[in-house]
Amino acid sequence: MRVYGQLALAGFRRYSTYRQAMFAGLVANTTFGLLRTAVMVAVVGAAPKAGYDVPAAVAYVWVGQGLMAFVQLWGDNTLAERVSTGDVVVDLYRPWHLQAALFATDVGRAGYSVAVRFVPPVVIGALIFPFQWPEPAAWPVFALSALLALAVSFGVRFLLNASTFWLLDNRGVMSLWAVTSSVLCGLALPLGFFPDWARTLLWATPFPAIIQGPIDVWMGHGPQWTILAHQAFWAVVLFALGHVVLGRAVRKVVVQGG
Repeated sequence: MRVYGQLALAGFRRYSTYRQAMFAGLVANTTFGLLRTAVMVAVVGAAPKAGYDVPAAVAYVWVGQGLMAFVQLWGDNTLAERVSTGDVVVDLYRPWHLQAALFATDVGRAGYSVAVRFVPPVVIGALIFPFQWPEPAAWPVFALSALLALAVSFGVRFLLNASTFWLLDNRGVMSLWAVTSSVLCGLALPLGFFPDWARTLLWATPFPAIIQGPIDVWMGHGPQWTILAHQAFWAVVLFALGHVVLGRAVRKVVVQGG
């Protein structure tokens, strides 16, 4: 456990060195947040829809913008690149479990992103527009929901990267995820706006646990413990599936480059 703690700290330090990149990401988040706020306010301004009035719609946009960076929705290709070059062999020889090591590093990255990519957009949105804050009792529940969202997001991203063991190049898989994830996770628009059949189908998948679940906890929409149970279930399933996939990849697949 001490090793994974050190990896989390290293992840925090690593991303804290990219100050200009983080600032650029914050500017992009803020710009898109302003555009999306205008659209959402136009949608719900005449009449509330699916439990969203103007303050709730504004909070949905800006909390979603912050969560998108926190869970690193569109991921990175660090593992995929190391698989393609063969460098992953070195990682597999180190005294850790590769999946757990990558998750620890991701936790460190997420910890830094709270300060620079989550809090600032939320504060900006609250200062400019009417804003719905959660009840005081919901704050610790939201924090737990955000952590579970990070775990689910990592589970999905790990599987996408692990596909490189078989595909050798996962750019097609990542492009497909980038195109569909905003809708599937509830970032593009609230899943409450969907027809009942589509909403039921989506909540049978892990994707709403990444963005829509924490936002629903923030808003007080739906039973909070049901949302947490959904997130915890998919976090366990995805980590177990990732463990199986990694085991098969190590035993059966020739690593590119060596």
